[in-house]
Amino acid sequence: MPLPEALPSRPVADPRAVVQGATYRFTVLTDGLVRMEHSADGRFEDRASTFALNRELPVPKFRVVDSGSHLEILTSRFHLTYDKGSFTTSGLQVSALGGITHHASDWRYGQVPDDLGGTARTLDEADGAIPLEPGVVSRTGLALVDDGGSFCFEADGWVAADSVGRTDLYLFTYGLDHEDALRALRDVSGPTPVLPRYALGTWWSRYHRYTTDTYLALVERFRQEEVPLSVSVIDMDWHLVDIDPALGSGWTGYTWDRELFPDPPAFLAALHERGLRVTLNVHPADGVRRHEEAYPAMAEALGCDAAEGLPISFDVTDPDFMAAYLEVLHHPLEEQGVDFWWLDWQSGPHSRVTGVDPLWVLNHLHYLDDGRDGRRPLTFSRYAGPGSHRYPVGFSGDTVISWASLAFQPFFTATAANIGYGWWSHDVGGHFFGTRDDELTTRWVQLGVFSPVTRLHSGADAFISKAPWDFPAAAREVMVEHLRLRHRLLPYLHTMNHRAAAEGLPLVQPMYHRWPHAQEAYRVPNQTTFGTQLVVAPITEPADRRTLLAATRAWLPAGTWVDVMTDLVYDGDREVVLHRDLTTIPVLAPAGALVPLDGETRPGNGTANPDHLEVLVVVGADGSLELLEDDDTTTGELVRTPLTYDQATGRLTVGPATGPLDAVPARRTWTLTFVALDDAATPAVMVDDVARDAVVRRTATRTSVVVEDVAPSSTVSVDLGAAPALRPNDVHDRVFRLLDRAQVEHVVKNRAYAVVTADQPAALRASRLQALDLEPALLAAVGEVLLARA
Repeated sequence: MPLPEALPSRPVADPRAVVQGATYRFTVLTDGLVRMEHSADGRFEDRASTFALNRELPVPKFRVVDSGSHLEILTSRFHLTYDKGSFTTSGLQVSALGGITHHASDWRYGQVPDDLGGTARTLDEADGAIPLEPGVVSRTGLALVDDGGSFCFEADGWVAADSVGRTDLYLFTYGLDHEDALRALRDVSGPTPVLPRYALGTWWSRYHRYTTDTYLALVERFRQEEVPLSVSVIDMDWHLVDIDPALGSGWTGYTWDRELFPDPPAFLAALHERGLRVTLNVHPADGVRRHEEAYPAMAEALGCDAAEGLPISFDVTDPDFMAAYLEVLHHPLEEQGVDFWWLDWQSGPHSRVTGVDPLWVLNHLHYLDDGRDGRRPLTFSRYAGPGSHRYPVGFSGDTVISWASLAFQPFFTATAANIGYGWWSHDVGGHFFGTRDDELTTRWVQLGVFSPVTRLHSGADAFISKAPWDFPAAAREVMVEHLRLRHRLLPYLHTMNHRAAAEGLPLVQPMYHRWPHAQEAYRVPNQTTFGTQLVVAPITEPADRRTLLAATRAWLPAGTWVDVMTDLVYDGDREVVLHRDLTTIPVLAPAGALVPLDGETRPGNGTANPDHLEVLVVVGADGSLELLEDDDTTTGELVRTPLTYDQATGRLTVGPATGPLDAVPARRTWTLTFVALDDAATPAVMVDDVARDAVVRRTATRTSVVVEDVAPSSTVSVDLGAAPALRPNDVHDRVFRLLDRAQVEHVVKNRAYAVVTADQPAALRASRLQALDLEPALLAAVGEVLLARA
């Protein structure tokens, strides 16, 4: 039984990039990344490691100065000085260019650089912030990955731990060029793969003892509620859990519980027919016991006597066991209809071989195995260390239900991008403990929609559910609308999915990645970019009980911004406090933004390329985006549809698409929606330079142009007229609604509204509001609307 083929790698560096002596070796991998090795016996590691797959990179320009006693290596980004002895604090020093200060840009061997953090193995039982492992970006210009504790891969793809404990360091010296550091990480550690499109929809997960009938009834309820799903996560009760204690616990299992699921293939087929993919939870640590249906086949595969009934121990370091583990235990279940596996490894980092982390091997082999027959592979498991971005999706573990947990997750998700780990899947709403709080759950769902993966989850507690219909009307409506929005975002999400693979830049990133020189970008740890076109400032604190508004601190970079959830327009280049009621969170797009959506406002299950697309357009600046679609296989080429907007002429152009056009619908409807657009004449529409009638729909803040029956190879243009503008905010109406909802004295409302509607400059009205001695929360909320524009 063969193991899966190894990931492609080029582990041996170009000799021209190597500077070597009897006991040391330096490899200049890029102008900002140097590998530093020391070995008393002069033996160095040239095999691929868990972190470094590719060391054969284009050789950058560098200079070597050897004075006899000292060695210097200089690139455009760093200056390394070494005394040719054992690596010591005084003998090995690197100075990086481009950090916040010259002094802070010096690193000496043994020091831990003050980087901006990476991620962590798990959030199990976390109730708020936890420590993070290092990343590869920093404000000092220096970040370090210690690869000395990593095991390696042999030429045949199997693991070897004979060099664990070596001195093997990778120093990133990219100054404040954070995204360049991530690209270097991608180059040496391998790319993030493209996720299957279905992984980008909504996952349903609940630790609950379902049956075939109750689970299918649940899926039908979601359909009736018009809440789309893409993935069914079946927790551990799919297999036998109530077993003879003499055999061990029931955590590990591979045999369907047929009292619950009497016909597993039919059950899985029914889910597929409803547009869902399926993952099953497995805890493999206890091996295979004699009660399992697969036990005789496993015993035969491993040369054991099944008649003896002895347990077959889980051994991640035995290639024969791992080959049988995949082929005998998992492949038959996949043939029944399982699409991928939830690897719920909870038994620590140790195996029978020192240095080999079972989680690493499980993630690696399962991911490779799932890519058989040209499929886009997927696995679902915890983070195992640098290089784990190659094996998405990440399961972040069992979090406590609390506002502290919610408040930590945006920062945790974004900061993981600092180590290239872009596809975290959190327990949306939390796993266990805590207190029922409908506002908390609603805010968590909103964050989940603007997270890498949206997975509703609940622990084994009858009182904990994330089904929207289990909540009061106000919360339920918000959850439903946001979950529909997640599936509408699929065209945008899949485009960013391809960008993450090609450029090494995750969907969710900290603000300082794109604006590294702005001090404000480092002061908003929970605010993130969401792809290239959007910025999200999630709400992670409860609302003020008087204004009924929740607040979040944000920073708006220079330019003009529109909240695409409310069409409120803001002038940028400032730090602000944004206030929102329960229905929304701030999702901001700059002038020139183009956001493609599924045009159906209530999409069904599944994640196929839609035949109706809507593009949100923010006028005020030029913009462009290439919509990327495919057939969701590893062999299919991309269908590329350019979207461009020219501010001077006011023209939006869609298409023509290029690539294998049979991967997308043969005819499409395009809805081109201009958000917060000022009053304009009726747009002129052309298809392939021929005038076309179109339906124009207007709301208080939006103009939508609907063009039907368009071939992918056609070009659609919509002309608004020269230099269209964003509309002024209706300050009076917005403030009236804010005050009307507030639970404050009517006399206070009337005084505040009189000031807001006075015929005076906004700054003067804001000053007068200060004199009213309003409650701080109310003053801030009114001031936000009044001063949104200069």
